[in-house]
Amino acid sequence: MADRTQINATYNYMDELFRLSMGEYGDITAAMYNGDFSKSLESAQADKHDYILQGIRFAPGHRILDIGCGWGGLLHAIRERGGQGVGLTLSSAQAESCKLKGLDVRPVDWKELDPDQFGRFDGVASVGAFEHFCSEEEHYAGRQVEIYRSFFRLCADLLPSDGRLYLQTMLFGTGLPPWDTVNLDSPRDSDARVLAILRKFYPGSFLPESVDQIQDSAAPYFRIVSLNNGRLDYIETLTQWGLRLKKFSWKKALAAARTSRYFFTDPDFRYKLELLRRSYNVEAFRRGLFDHQRIVFEKVAG
Repeated sequence: MADRTQINATYNYMDELFRLSMGEYGDITAAMYNGDFSKSLESAQADKHDYILQGIRFAPGHRILDIGCGWGGLLHAIRERGGQGVGLTLSSAQAESCKLKGLDVRPVDWKELDPDQFGRFDGVASVGAFEHFCSEEEHYAGRQVEIYRSFFRLCADLLPSDGRLYLQTMLFGTGLPPWDTVNLDSPRDSDARVLAILRKFYPGSFLPESVDQIQDSAAPYFRIVSLNNGRLDYIETLTQWGLRLKKFSWKKALAAARTSRYFFTDPDFRYKLELLRRSYNVEAFRRGLFDHQRIVFEKVAG
């Protein structure tokens, strides 16, 4: 899977600029519009948090684990509702930002987590991290289901008998070009080049192939309670991010100048800038190269 170095390369350079544009609890994953695109981004993100917490049957006093907690949006919502959230992230910038806000966030890889390390939880959520759990190399080695099954086994060990898990993830869509055509020399704006640039943005990551693959991986431990497709919501969320990131302020200009140091430390940085400038992530969803699902699981008796 994507390791700490790769996750830092993907997210740390965005840290200051993203928070200045989206707020301290800005959420980098798809908001929840559910067809109502008149909502503000903040309202749609709040609705997403409500949906997650309802899905895992959250109640005040509950202890919730957020695997891949980002900048702490869901953890903040849990705290506001009288719960205790514990977050895991591999991004050093995200961990530091969350700690400054008084959130309980640990720089821990879920693969290294002992079920007894943090105790048990009333619910588990993972919002936008699952797509980083398997690398391209692991996929071609036939290990994708094995890795996902390890994740579901850990979540089951952390939950009570009827505990619930919320999983939100990108998936590959049905319109993929042949993988042997996916390279940076492909024609500009072609599906193959869009995917090649996205591969640079998400190093060490290979998306799930389908809901069926996820369900089969979870089957020994969980059953699916509900599915909600968020592809159109992700397009709107990314569009709103773009508008906010482009809105000028002197603080953001200084942050962008500081970000330029990544030209010298990250050989793929220019491709990441190209992705943001040309909105290739939006294009991937529009063209059906990527899909998106919100999945609520319930632990099965075993």
